[in-house]
Amino acid sequence: MSLQQKIDRITDILRRDDGISGAMHYTEQTSWVLFLKFLDDYESEKEDEAVLSGKGYQPVLDDDHRWSSWACPKNADGKLDINRARTGDDLTDYVNNKLFPYLKGFADTAATGAGADPKSFTYKIGGIFQYLDNKVASGHTLREVLDIIDTLNFQSGDEMFELSLVYEGLLQNMGDAGGYAGEFYTPRPVVRAMLKVIDPKAGQTIYDAAAGSCGFLVEAFDHLKAKKDELSTEQWNFIQRDTFFGFEKTSLAYVMGMMNMILHGIESPNLYRGNTLTQNIRDIQEKDRYDIILANPPFGGKEKPQIQQNFPIQANATELLFMQHFMKTLKSGGKAAIVVPEGVLFQTNSAFKQVKQELLENFDLHTILSLPAGVFLPYSGVKTNVLFFERSGGTSDVWYYECEPEQKLTKNKPVTDKHLEEFVELYSSRETTDRSWTISASKLAEDYDLSAKNPAKQKDAEHLAPSDILKQIRIKEKLVSSLLDEIEDLLVGHKK
Repeated sequence: MSLQQKIDRITDILRRDDGISGAMHYTEQTSWVLFLKFLDDYESEKEDEAVLSGKGYQPVLDDDHRWSSWACPKNADGKLDINRARTGDDLTDYVNNKLFPYLKGFADTAATGAGADPKSFTYKIGGIFQYLDNKVASGHTLREVLDIIDTLNFQSGDEMFELSLVYEGLLQNMGDAGGYAGEFYTPRPVVRAMLKVIDPKAGQTIYDAAAGSCGFLVEAFDHLKAKKDELSTEQWNFIQRDTFFGFEKTSLAYVMGMMNMILHGIESPNLYRGNTLTQNIRDIQEKDRYDIILANPPFGGKEKPQIQQNFPIQANATELLFMQHFMKTLKSGGKAAIVVPEGVLFQTNSAFKQVKQELLENFDLHTILSLPAGVFLPYSGVKTNVLFFERSGGTSDVWYYECEPEQKLTKNKPVTDKHLEEFVELYSSRETTDRSWTISASKLAEDYDLSAKNPAKQKDAEHLAPSDILKQIRIKEKLVSSLLDEIEDLLVGHKK
């Protein structure tokens, strides 16, 4: 049975449980079980490494609460010890009243104990489980799930890679089913195109202030990991502990994002739960800034006046507030790629105009990728764009690329890497084609309408001589007269 088939089987089992209602629940419940099996394999691997190196290793979980003790204890022959393996009410009681309280306590212990380290794995575990509860009502159902997940091997690189892909699919399904696809999932072809052209390097910090399920950070990790053989041990450790940063407002997305990063191989993600917009951007200093910012912030939302006061340009539109946050948190010389709705580009009322003026005058807004309608279906049909800018002086001109698939995008025909291939190829050369063009910043500053208007589609007006115009009018008059005669004949015939 393949990994995908195992996950599909777990989904079918959970659907029958009285405590599970829809994709949101079964993804959440599958996630915490997957994570605890991953953690047990991670601990075992660290213990083996410690033995080989002659060093000690202190496991994060105590013996009673490790997977190998409570979930699937084994006999000497490696088979499930049915005398020690809990099931039914006994299993439910243990998970609800002992295991989860123990795991939830990690956040407080790691944050306040001696030598507390918010970057520690212990702290991450507490951060995940303080927002989770076991929703599987039947201990027999949970027993079936545990037995399947116990067959997974998280010490296998190939299986970890396959799991990361399967988990991405679970997150996408959860977003689609709950109407939160934009919150949980940005189409991976769009994310990959953004990363290919930004091309982050080892040693740079990468930030997403609206992290969701952390798709941008996960793809950025994969981008850096592809060159692992070229990295020093110090560079790889920096990637694992000090590269990825993010904030997420909602507890469920935070949990899914944290697990997504850890299951992809990021040992210590710096993801924090909180509303990014509560931070007064006037207090942000250079030390608080990041080299790379990648994000698809929520749009269409409204923020209260108290939140708006944290920004020099006050507006209730979340997309404008996030844009100001990103501009303020980008390091000198740093690069940003931000997904925004079409309204940010074409609206020219006071707040929108001021933000775009700031962007053109104090940043290098060098590229705008116009995405096709339907990229975020079925969650949203809103037209979107990606703004690429750097904190390095003002903008001289903007290179536009209009992505236009031959077939209209739908839920069943989503955007692909192929659709964005030409954009990636032309990004550096900034060539002018039927789909790409350049406009000076001074021209854009005339009205601050930055929306993509492809000049290749602007047909020149046909200038005719007055005599030719008169001839065309007479020809059209004759056609109209002829049509009126036909209609009159029809009406007369009908009366007869």
